Amino acid sequence: MKEIEETIGRSYERCRRMQRRHDPTFYWATRRLPAQQRPAVHALYGFLRGADEIVDGPRRAADPPARRRALDAWQAALEDGLATGRCAHPVIAALVDAGARLELPLHLLPVYMDSMRVDCDARVRIGTAEELDRYMDGSAATVGRIMAPLLGAPCAVHEDVAHLGVAFQLTNFIRDVREDYALDRVYLPGLDEGAILRREVDPRFRERVAREVARARALFAATHRLEGDLAAGVRPGVRLARAVYERVLDRVEALEFDVLGRRTSLAPWELGAAAAGALLR
Repeated sequence: MKEIEETIGRSYERCRRMQRRHDPTFYWATRRLPAQQRPAVHALYGFLRGADEIVDGPRRAADPPARRRALDAWQAALEDGLATGRCAHPVIAALVDAGARLELPLHLLPVYMDSMRVDCDARVRIGTAEELDRYMDGSAATVGRIMAPLLGAPCAVHEDVAHLGVAFQLTNFIRDVREDYALDRVYLPGLDEGAILRREVDPRFRERVAREVARARALFAATHRLEGDLAAGVRPGVRLARAVYERVLDRVEALEFDVLGRRTSLAPWELGAAAAGALLR
């Protein structure tokens, strides 16, 4: 039994290091969670990161069918682990253990994987608002639904946690229009690709981005009272994440929705200011 616990402990530690290396903002928000919840968040991140590496990592397969087969194998390994209670891969072993300990709804992850399969294509174009909603429900909202029990959220507000996840992802899509286009991806429907290519921000482009900013603001506003429904120990972490993402929207608005020619990510001092403001509230 001791050897099993030590093996699982090493699996969790591997996931923790992955999160700290690849997503320091999320890592430090996770550090604000109670100690008993953190390993499960690290494990969930590790699995999602594994899928992301298959789709976008430097060692990804060269063609879309091969990437989809790799995603299928990653999903099958998780499903086998959930069925048997064990897995040789340390990341999946950690997530299987976390799911059993905390009764996480990991059966939702195939929906997440469906959204990742969209990103396997060499060229990604989200053509309608309905397509975007479907993509974000599969990816961000699904992660929110799995995270909800870790945040101490009662069942009645699990969908609010899902909507907060969508607000985070939509903010990323707004911030990263230029970077996503470099990967031959356009997630926000209705953007003029010629304008993106030329980095020309005309009134129509600004209006389109402004509409998505307003939508993200509305999602954040609709979940504003969610914090009071969460376990007290997780509130600072959620408050920190919300503050950072809302500051990104502030910056996009200050740039008059020019997400092509100006830096939209936050400078370190801006991250620090957002974090300080959130944690002092």
